[in-house]
Amino acid sequence: MQRWRGLEDIPEAWGRSVVTIGSFDGVHRGHQLIIGRAVEKARELGVPSVVVTFDPHPSEVVRPGSHPPLLAAHHYRAELMAELGVDALLILPFTAEFSKLAPADFVVKVLVDKLHAKAVVEGPNFRFGHRAAGDVAFLASLGETYDYEVEVIDLYVSGEAGGGLPFSSTLTRRLVAEGDVAGAAEILGRPHRVEGVVVRGAQRGRELGFPTANVETLPHTAIPADGVYAGWLTAKGERMPAAISVGTNPQFDGTERTVEAYAIDRVDLDLYGLHVAVDFLAYIRGQEKFATLQDLLDRMKQDVDSCRTLTAEAGA
Repeated sequence: MQRWRGLEDIPEAWGRSVVTIGSFDGVHRGHQLIIGRAVEKARELGVPSVVVTFDPHPSEVVRPGSHPPLLAAHHYRAELMAELGVDALLILPFTAEFSKLAPADFVVKVLVDKLHAKAVVEGPNFRFGHRAAGDVAFLASLGETYDYEVEVIDLYVSGEAGGGLPFSSTLTRRLVAEGDVAGAAEILGRPHRVEGVVVRGAQRGRELGFPTANVETLPHTAIPADGVYAGWLTAKGERMPAAISVGTNPQFDGTERTVEAYAIDRVDLDLYGLHVAVDFLAYIRGQEKFATLQDLLDRMKQDVDSCRTLTAEAGA
């Protein structure tokens, strides 16, 4: 998959293409339907497929300080899109100037002059241009002038976790924030992932026999509610069953919120300075402060046993 950062990166000889545009945070199952249809349509027409997205998130530019918690890092989104068969990913730097583009100007500048769109695939609620004034009807009307067609994909509704609502990043963020990582996974189509670099902490886990990777998460990451979770820790290409702790470590009167992952039965790891990924499978319990250190150790052993069983049942 080709990756372009800005319109100037698009090859001058680029021909017709099928395009889909959006933030696509999380590349959840609704996004997968839209992107998947764009890829399919491109193959039907014999042209490449292009995903157009933005950095930073448009809300941060339009309403500074309102950046939503992110469900997937940009590089992970790109990997997920590549797996869906996307031919090219265009990341547009979203600036204050860019945000002022009228919908018609956006179409001409991006879809017509640069990507030579033959077709555009979007969800029914797609909005674009200054003050989100453009919609799919307007996009289609311009297509009659600029020789592209517009296909609108109705998103499937989610199951029990979504209460019958359409797949959405907003709903997924809410479930993650509530600690319902199983519900979030139902919408994402995979476990929710948190990434970052392993940094040195207080090393209490190592002293207690459960050495953890203290993950310094990427900015704006959507982090699950405080508690203990089963999941996986991926480092150096190896995916390992893990017991994950999110919170301030009240047993030791901590104040800084951290994400720590213990790779089950792996006490030989040296991960400091490495970029790792933590995937959340299931919520085990909330954050607690125990009466004694032994009570904490006993509960940690129970938690690890639960995590070992759940990850084994879930498989790789």
